[in-house]
Amino acid sequence: MKIGTIKKEALHALRGNWGPAVLVTFIVFVISAFVPLVFEVPLSGGFEAWVLQDTTPLGATIVSTLISVLLVPLSIAVLWYFLDLVRGKLPKVADIFLPYKDLGLGLKIIGTSIMQSIFLFLWFLLLFIPGIIKSLSYSQTYYLLKDHPEYSVFEAITESRKRMVGFKWKYFLLYLSFIGWGLLSILTLGIGFLWLAPYISTTLAVFYDNHISDKNKHNFMDKK
Repeated sequence: MKIGTIKKEALHALRGNWGPAVLVTFIVFVISAFVPLVFEVPLSGGFEAWVLQDTTPLGATIVSTLISVLLVPLSIAVLWYFLDLVRGKLPKVADIFLPYKDLGLGLKIIGTSIMQSIFLFLWFLLLFIPGIIKSLSYSQTYYLLKDHPEYSVFEAITESRKRMVGFKWKYFLLYLSFIGWGLLSILTLGIGFLWLAPYISTTLAVFYDNHISDKNKHNFMDKK
């Protein structure tokens, strides 16, 4: 499937669903941006001290890091929301909080994120290009976890690497195709990202569903 076709399919999936898609994006933005501040500001000595500080206090840094880790399942649930949308399942906005109702799933998502970060950090220590290539290889990990909750952290990462053989360049170009839209969104003082983010997420979900998911198993099996 060509990149243009992938993006058209994404727009088709979003037709009539832009409202909930934008709402999901807005909710995640608000939570990610403001929840850490609720803890950081008091630990920094108040709002004025927080604004004027040159360095962040250790306690605030630790708490901020922990909150970032706890928010990982939310960001992954957003990917799953758009995958369900692409598959015509009409997901609910509240679905983005489902990983927090399943402790095992939430911990697996966090564990996967930590392991991916470690692997990518090591690859980027070697050279920038190998790090980029590996980040593309691991890009389908969370989608595979949705379709295969029985996968362990390492199985999901490994399976993503295997299935992305022959697709990394297309996935990279798919990302690049949104540069123009990104620049336009910046000109709107960032407001445009409320629509661009769902468009990108839906497009990436279409890529997975049409190239990487189990229904296309013969595509990557032939390349082994």
